[in-house]
Amino acid sequence: MSAKTTFRCMRCGHEFEQDYDPRAPLVEWTCPLPECKSNSIRPLKGKKRGEGGRSPKEES
Repeated sequence: MSAKTTFRCMRCGHEFEQDYDPRAPLVEWTCPLPECKSNSIRPLKGKKRGEGGRSPKEES
């Protein structure tokens, strides 16, 4: 069962939503920004759809 999940590019920090099923076969994502296209993409754990901002650890 896939659900909308927020992903973050580890290179440029861009966040975007995409369908994600953690039980499906592994898929390699790329950053959707044309100037980046990095494949270092991670799903943000615990971040619900529509939440904004950064964690307190990242604000410093």
